Amino acid sequence: MALEIFNSDDLQSKKGSGVKTNSKSDRKKPEFPAGVFVVTDIKQAVKNPNRANVYINGKYRFSLDVYQLTELKVKMGTTFNEDELQNLEQQSEFGKLYARTLEYCLMRPHSEKEVRDYLWKKTMSRRLKNKKTGEIYDKQGVSKISVDQVLKRLKDKDYINDERFSRWWVENRNQRKGTSLKKLRLELQQKGVSSDIITLVLDESSRSDEEEITKIIAKKGSRYTDQNKLIAYLVRQGFSYDDIKRALNHETD
Repeated sequence: MALEIFNSDDLQSKKGSGVKTNSKSDRKKPEFPAGVFVVTDIKQAVKNPNRANVYINGKYRFSLDVYQLTELKVKMGTTFNEDELQNLEQQSEFGKLYARTLEYCLMRPHSEKEVRDYLWKKTMSRRLKNKKTGEIYDKQGVSKISVDQVLKRLKDKDYINDERFSRWWVENRNQRKGTSLKKLRLELQQKGVSSDIITLVLDESSRSDEEEITKIIAKKGSRYTDQNKLIAYLVRQGFSYDDIKRALNHETD
């Protein structure tokens, strides 16, 4: 969706705008009554062409994406009260947070807990340095309202799905190296996946611990001159002693 770029107009020509001037020379610097907030300019953002910078009473106030502009009915000359303006600022925060979190989700599948942890970090204030002035300042973290909105939107659009994530995790771990069912279960628990989903996904898998042990022995067995050290390594990976012994016996048969 292309963004229409607006130029500032003399709002005095708009009836009912609530804007007052004292003389013709003042018209480029209108005065706004207390509590009246007027959209005086909308400009395409330089770094992100899909966002627009919104100016209120002649000063930059927030940015919105092109869809939010339409949805929230933000256009030149629109007047808002203080509560409405605060809501727009919160929607601006939500839009930016959603875009960043969606990018995070698209990098690879993530569990709901991983996404919650990512968003929680965004709520924390950060100490930053102004690149131009060198001034140190604190940047406020995002609000819990925005975090909740982002999570709901991602769930509604099925970007967060623990069952799908768990299947991806199991498949990925099996391709990379042999991993025991016990270790897979522990890893998924640490990712915040429910026991019901873990059991469902692992029961679906055709893999077996004995096959995974055989895979590891074929890949790493030659590195161990002492079989006891190989057994100790496999135990640390979560395999049972009985499965390890059976796999080793098959290798020597």
